Amino acid sequence: MVETVVTLKPKDQWREGLDWDGLIAEMDAALRYPGMPNVWWMPIQTRIEMLSTGIRSQLGIRVYGDDLVQIERAAIEIEQAVSQIPGTRSAFADIEVDRRQVSRYGLSVRDINEVIMSAIGGMNVSQTIEGRERYPINVRYARDYRETPEELMRVLVVTPTGAQVPLGQLAELSFSTGPPMIRSKDGKLVGFVFVDLVAGTAIADYVAEAKRVVAAEVELPAGTRLEWAGQFLYLERAKERLLIVVPVTLLIVFLLLYFHTGSLIETAIVLLAVPFSVVGAIWLIWLLDYNLSVAVWVGLIALAGLDAETGLVMPLYLKLAHQKWSAEGRLQTRRNLRDAIVEGAAQRIRPKFMAVATTMIALIPVMGSTGAGADVMKRIAAPMVGGLATSFLLQLTIYPVVFAIWKGWKLNRSEAKSEP
Repeated sequence: MVETVVTLKPKDQWREGLDWDGLIAEMDAALRYPGMPNVWWMPIQTRIEMLSTGIRSQLGIRVYGDDLVQIERAAIEIEQAVSQIPGTRSAFADIEVDRRQVSRYGLSVRDINEVIMSAIGGMNVSQTIEGRERYPINVRYARDYRETPEELMRVLVVTPTGAQVPLGQLAELSFSTGPPMIRSKDGKLVGFVFVDLVAGTAIADYVAEAKRVVAAEVELPAGTRLEWAGQFLYLERAKERLLIVVPVTLLIVFLLLYFHTGSLIETAIVLLAVPFSVVGAIWLIWLLDYNLSVAVWVGLIALAGLDAETGLVMPLYLKLAHQKWSAEGRLQTRRNLRDAIVEGAAQRIRPKFMAVATTMIALIPVMGSTGAGADVMKRIAAPMVGGLATSFLLQLTIYPVVFAIWKGWKLNRSEAKSEP
């Protein structure tokens, strides 16, 4: 693994028409080396992901098994089946000593290995002292004598009789491929396939498609299993928690509203803002081309609280107007009820607008931010901005109608009781 940090110029100095996705695409096309797939990430993000999941890309596939050869074969087939998956394999030289030939010259396998270590790999023979600094002195063959397999086979091995025999007469040089690192997890050997997703790709959608492709094209050996890790693992854990957090949040909001109003019907009217606000939130998320992430879900949860806060204003003024007309004895017919609702709704526009506008004014600057963490903050604020817009329209148009139906039904019942 080679890590390079690229420091970008300010965006106003980029050439015209170049955006972030285009820059990554150009660098990825220009910087390709055999056996070294690219992963484009922020420096801190790589540290956090590697420490928490052991995966140094957005997504990873763990291949569990009991045999390294089967694990490697399965990983290669997965890499080939899913075209976006970059794989990492290393090639290493394997020198097999011919024990019969070595014994004929009075040598041992250890003698051959020492020659390979010193002449080819290098060996520290002494140390030089430069003031307070210490530097090892390493001796090995010059590059011209060890650069190719043919040159390696000409390396001379000294026998006990003083004769010098080429390494090619004592050993055989071959090349093979294998895993770059042997890992184990949960009592099993494991190999990793790293995935760097294209910008804008939803991880959940990608994994669903990748699972389908792998299931159709890859036949896993017996005793081998797959596990999807990386950010997808975070998403799955977050979904499990949200299945608990969202209902609990709505229940708490419902209880707080009920304790405040003392009426199940009024509480239900206020909570009508929740589904209407979700419509606006989804519209804005779609217009901004945001994926449904954990940050978006946090914004939706916060939106439920904002709906309860702003949704209380309209029923409050409608209720005050209704009580006023009822106390004055002017609430006798459905026409009187309509006039009372008009007074409570139309003549209290300013406080209702201010209740929504203050929150919108605070959120809109977040939508235009470009600094560190702006991507996350935008996805939290977007559902609240879109949801408040549609819930405000609901409060101005639907709440008075629902209130009129509710109070009109009670008015009809009282009129029926008063008839002889």
